[in-house]
Amino acid sequence: MERGHEVKFHPAAQIVTWCLLVAILQFLTLKILLAAAGFIFLVAMLLSAHKLRQLLRRTRWIMLSLLLVYAYSTPGQPLLEAFGMFSPSREGLDDGVLQLTRLLSVLAGLAILLDRLHRQQLIAGLYTLFAPLRLIGVSRERVAVRLALTLHYAEVAMLRETNTWQDSLRSLFEPHGETGKQMELTLYRFGISDGLLVGLALLLLYGTLR
Repeated sequence: MERGHEVKFHPAAQIVTWCLLVAILQFLTLKILLAAAGFIFLVAMLLSAHKLRQLLRRTRWIMLSLLLVYAYSTPGQPLLEAFGMFSPSREGLDDGVLQLTRLLSVLAGLAILLDRLHRQQLIAGLYTLFAPLRLIGVSRERVAVRLALTLHYAEVAMLRETNTWQDSLRSLFEPHGETGKQMELTLYRFGISDGLLVGLALLLLYGTLR
């Protein structure tokens, strides 16, 4: 393990802040949610536009499915009276847009996080957060290494040019010949700025719950 100082905030603090942001978004009223979503999306476009476009492209069908499930499964007044029971409901569409707004905000925040943290920094943050696993006899080193390899192979599979989805799936199970390599993990020190970042996020969460 090596010590590092090149990031402004500890990777673990950034990951926790993003998790708290996800929780905060669940309790915001519609008007505040729209304002917050617009702000987060704008920041993501300014700081991490490429990563945000990647995430949106990979999740576009999930978002469309989410909207359709809410629109057609929620009871309420038909949006198109002429279609009767085959019409999406107004209430379902409203709920779908609300959940889609939350999801877009989460993805925008995730784009910023992934753009700020390289894979090794992300693993270092998760390694720090996995510290309680020692209490139940689980090796956080093993978990961190397995997670690092999973992320690496998933990233390679996503970026690889393949003809069909079967080729993409098959590439995940191909031997990569890297099992004998050693992995060096850089560790970071917590600072005052990290405590302030997480503390601010906790205050915002507390404010939304009141």
